[in-house]
Amino acid sequence: MRDHHHGDADRPVDQAAVICGIGAELPPTALSNADLCTRLDTTDEWIRSRTGIAQRHIAGADVSTEDMAVSAGARALRSFGSRRVQALVLATTTPDRCCPATAHAVASRLGLSGVPALDLAAGCTGFLYGLATAAGFIASRMAEAVLVIGADRLSTLPARGDRTTVPLFGDGAGAVVLRRGQACEDGAIGPVVLGSDGTHGDLIQAPRAGTLRMQGSEVFRHAVDRMASASTQAATAAGWRMQDVDRLVPHQANARITSFVARQLDVPAERQLHNIHSVGNTGAASIPLLLAQAAADGRLKAGHRVLLAAFGAGLTWGATTVTWPDLTP
Repeated sequence: MRDHHHGDADRPVDQAAVICGIGAELPPTALSNADLCTRLDTTDEWIRSRTGIAQRHIAGADVSTEDMAVSAGARALRSFGSRRVQALVLATTTPDRCCPATAHAVASRLGLSGVPALDLAAGCTGFLYGLATAAGFIASRMAEAVLVIGADRLSTLPARGDRTTVPLFGDGAGAVVLRRGQACEDGAIGPVVLGSDGTHGDLIQAPRAGTLRMQGSEVFRHAVDRMASASTQAATAAGWRMQDVDRLVPHQANARITSFVARQLDVPAERQLHNIHSVGNTGAASIPLLLAQAAADGRLKAGHRVLLAAFGAGLTWGATTVTWPDLTP
C-alpha cells in the first residue's frame, strides 16, 4: 500500500461539499407595516422598534410551498449550469401536506424524477440541517451533487389577530447546489455544528396553521446564546478567529436578536448581512435567500469568509463556515 504520509503529492485531498449554484424566490406581494396596521392593533413604529421589519412578502392562496421551492431550485440549478444532481433536500416547516413529502413533487417538477428527495423539519435551522444532510450524501458517495432548498409559508402560522407574531413572518424560498469538491476550494462547507433541545419545544409551537404560540423573552435568550455558541464552535473548528470573518449571516428572526448575537461575537456592523427589514422571518428560506440577495447586490463577494448561524423551533440551532465562491445568482 502507498504510504500517504510521505510528501504532499501523495497526500489524499480532503473532500468537501462545495456550493456551486444559488437561487431565491419571493412572492410578488409585499405587505408593509402600514398595511398590517389597518387590521392589527399596532403601529409601524412599534413593529420596527421591536423587530426591525418594515415589510414582508406574502404568498397568495394559489402559491404553495412547492411552487416557491420549485422557483428557487430552478434558479439554483441554472446558476450551477446543470440539472445533474443526484438528491434533493427540502427544509420546510410548512409542507403542503402531511403525506407525501413536498420534496417529491418539487423534484418531479424540476425534472429530477427518480432521485432521492426528502422533506426535513428543523424549524428555522432547517437550511443548515439540509447542508449537513447533503454533505453526508456527498461524503458517502451516494451523490456527486445535491440540491438543498429552504422554503416556508410562515405567514400561515400565526393567528390572524395576533399583533405580536403576525408582523414577524413572511414567505419565500432559497436554494443552493452542493457538489463534491476539495476542502481548499472557495465554496467548501466547513464543519457544521448542529444541536437541539426538545425540553424547550413549547417555546415555539404551532399545532396547526393559525395557532402559533411563542414565548418571546425566552426565545430571545435561547436564540442569542445558542447562535453565538454554535458560531464560536464552527469558527474554531474551521480554524478561524472571529476577526477573520468577513460576513456574518445570521437567520433573520428579529433585528434585536441578530444585533445581540453579533455583539457577543464582536462582529462589527459593516461585516453583518441583513434583509429582515424587507422580508421578515422566512424560516428555512432565511439564510439562502439572504445569501442570494447579497451575492446579487455586491454585499457578498468571492473570497469573503462567511459565518452562517441559525436558531429555530425544536429548539434547534446550528452554524457553519464557507469562503464564498464566484457565483452568479
